[in-house]
Amino acid sequence: MQYLDWVQWPAMLVTIAAAWLVGSGVKHRREIGFWVFLTSNVLWVIWGVYAQAWALIFLQVALAGMNFRGMVKNWN
Repeated sequence: MQYLDWVQWPAMLVTIAAAWLVGSGVKHRREIGFWVFLTSNVLWVIWGVYAQAWALIFLQVALAGMNFRGMVKNWN
């Protein structure tokens, strides 16, 4: 399953796009950014399981939790 080696590259690009969107002054872009961040978390977990990078998986789960917190704060 060497094709999973390539998952880290889209994960990185999606993470960068999400950070840009979340940093926007436009609420709608921030909302999209939260969903894009969750997508990047999923991609990183897929790659982390493949690479047996357990600390990375734990980090992505923790970041996803913080992302949900940010989404709730953005709604208010």
